[in-house]
Parts: sequence; structure tokens; C-alpha cells
Amino acid sequence: MLTAQLVVNVIVIVVMVHVLLGGCAYGVMLERKLSAWMQDRIGPNRVGPRGLLQPIADGIKFLLKEEHTPSGADSMLFTLAPGLSIIPAMAAFVIIPWGGTLDLSTLPTAVVSFLTNIGITMGSEVRIAGADLNVGIIYLIAVASLGVYGVALGGWASNSKFSFLGGLRASAQMISYEIPMGLAVLCVILAAGSLDPYQIIASQQAMGWNLVQQPLVAIVFYACILAEANRAPFDLAEAESELVGGFHTEYSSMRFAMFFLAEYFHVITGSAFFSLLFLGGWSINPLGGLFPGWDLPAAGSIALVLLQVAVMLGKTAFMLAFAMAVRWTIPRFRFDQLMSLAWEGMIPATLLFLTATATMTFLGLPQYLWLSSLGCLGIVWIVRPLIRQRRNPNHRLQLLGSRFSPTDDEIVASASKHPVARSDGAIQDPRQGPVSIH
Repeated sequence: MLTAQLVVNVIVIVVMVHVLLGGCAYGVMLERKLSAWMQDRIGPNRVGPRGLLQPIADGIKFLLKEEHTPSGADSMLFTLAPGLSIIPAMAAFVIIPWGGTLDLSTLPTAVVSFLTNIGITMGSEVRIAGADLNVGIIYLIAVASLGVYGVALGGWASNSKFSFLGGLRASAQMISYEIPMGLAVLCVILAAGSLDPYQIIASQQAMGWNLVQQPLVAIVFYACILAEANRAPFDLAEAESELVGGFHTEYSSMRFAMFFLAEYFHVITGSAFFSLLFLGGWSINPLGGLFPGWDLPAAGSIALVLLQVAVMLGKTAFMLAFAMAVRWTIPRFRFDQLMSLAWEGMIPATLLFLTATATMTFLGLPQYLWLSSLGCLGIVWIVRPLIRQRRNPNHRLQLLGSRFSPTDDEIVASASKHPVARSDGAIQDPRQGPVSIH
């Protein structure tokens, strides 16, 4: 039996798959233009007006390039890995509520009659989402976590040491950062009291966006999204300076393009997930608790639904652009720093955030979660200096035997003993004032 909700679900899935595919193509161009702007360059501007046809040219290039399978590679797994990477990324977005609820009574009578005549059962309202699941948050986390299999399998099946190391790094990284991400999501679920995406949005409309109520949780969750998608500064699995290209070193043509699309699908889905959990979905009032009523209603006509979809897509695009800005702003971590950040930083911190959220919820004060965030920040500020620190991971390593670090039984005439010559700091001339470097 066809229902109006099922028809809307199919329409949303078909439309959003094409929107996200186009978003992946032009997201690459947006990243190239943003990086050019940040680096004082021009960026792609040759193909089409203002370079707008560049993504099409890139797609044709991928289609026409030669498919190459390295000797010694497992051909079946080598081909299967890109699919295992992109399918979870494409399947995860279906629970994202792109719009609110469409009131079917607002439709014209002729439209309702036509839909009824062709066998569609009409109800009172339908939700604008690919799948209306009351455990949608669990579904999204479970499906998105499957992407690690494609990356690890591609690294192993390539029969390359660089790819294998990249696959190992990706596996360790994704497993590590899924823990703080899950704890951060638990904080939101506790505050909302539901796993239903629509209920999470409704709670933010009533109490304010979670970005305002739980800013520390939002920061941790966004960092975990970048780590799960292998985006800089967490792109250790494909670090060009160390591993050539990491897990996709041996891939070319459309198989490489599938890995590329999977990464952007993960980032877009993660940005939409962040908008759902912390930016109120289609809500436009971040301070709903202080100014109730100044927001878009949850249900209404088609015009209201289109406005809600536009707000949700705008927030997703903004978070996507922010991820690109982070890539060209923050340098890549070392791998030991990456793992230390997860296990020694984010996991203990999110456990503290979860405890504070559970306490405030138990006391019946979910509207004052921002106070618990301030309390957690104070606890971290006080306790962290008391914890015995390991050796500074950013310490400078001396190259034993060089002219600046000779061995004890070595006489190096070129090694200056003057402190200025052995320092990397700026030199200040007392006669001319501080030196400005341009």
C-alpha cells in the first residue's frame, strides 16, 4: 500500500542523492577557490564562465583515465574497497530531516483528489526526510562507521607498504575518534530525551541550540567528524609528505574518484548531522529558551517546508565551508599527537561532559546546560596542570653528530658557541628597535 509518507521518503532520497552528488562535485571547486582566496591566488577560472564547468571537466578526466591494478594486488578486494567506502557515506544521510512536517490539509483539493485516485493513502501530515526512524541517530552513527572497512581494505588489497600503513592509520584513527563522538552524541540525546531527530530539533527550539547550551561538546563532535572523514588536520591516513597518498596511492580513474566522493559525502553528511544536533536543524532562533515563539513552526504548508529546507542546506553549506577553512589553517598533526588527542584528551573530556549533562538532566535543569559547560571548563582548567605530563610531544629533536649537536668525542670547528648563533628566535638590535619580518 502506497502512503503519502512513503512517497515523500522516496522523493526526498532521490532528490537529495542528486543534490549531494552535485554538492560533492562543486564542493571540490569551492575548496579550490577558498584555498586560492586564503593563499592569495586565483584558483580555477578557465573552464566555463568563472571556472564553473571545472567539476565537469574533472569528472570527464576521471572517466577517461586508465584503470590500473598493481601487480600482486587482490583484484576483487581492490575493486570492492571504493564501493565499501562510498556506500555507507551515501546511505547515512537518509535520516537527516531536511525539512519539518508538511500539513497535507494545506494542499489544494485537486492535488489531494488526484493522489487519492492513483492509490496513495493520504494522512494528516508527512515528515520531510528520507526515512522517518525513531532511532535515526543510532542508524546514522552505525552506518557511517562502516566506511572504515573500505579504507582499510583498500590499503591492504593494494599490495603497497604506503597503502597498508595508510589503512592501518585510518583504522586506528576511526576507532579512536568514534568513542568521543559517540559520547558527545549521548550528551545531546540525554538533553533531548529521545533518539528521534525531530524530537532533538524540537528540544533545541524549546531550550536553545545545543551549540549555545553545550559548546564544548559541539567542538569535540566537530573535531571527531573531521577525523572520521580523514580531513585535515586529521588526514594522517593519506599524508602526502609521508605516505605518498596513503590508502589510495595505487588507485586511479573512477576507483580513485569513488574514494574522493566518499570523503566529501562523509563531510557533507557530517555537516548536516552537526546542523541537526547543534544548530537546531531548520530552527532560526539560537536562543529559543530566552525568546520563545520567535522561530519557524514545525508543521505547515509547502512554502514553509521549502524555507526549512533552505535553512538546513544553508547551515550544511556553511559547516562544509568551515571544514575547508580548517584544512587550510591548521597544520597536520603527527600520528602520536593524533592518538594522544583522542585517548588522553577527548575521551576523558567527553566522559566529564556526559557526567555533567546527566547530572543536570537528573536535576530537571536541561535549560541550564550552559552552566555545566562552564563548570566542565573550570574543572579542566584546574585539574590539567595537576596531572603528571609526559615529555612534551613538541620538543625539538637534536640531530646527533650535526655541527649544532656534536658528539662528546668530536671536535667541530664550525659549531658556534655564541647563544645568538644557536638560537632560532628573532634578533633585536638595541640601536634600531625590534626587527619586523615581512
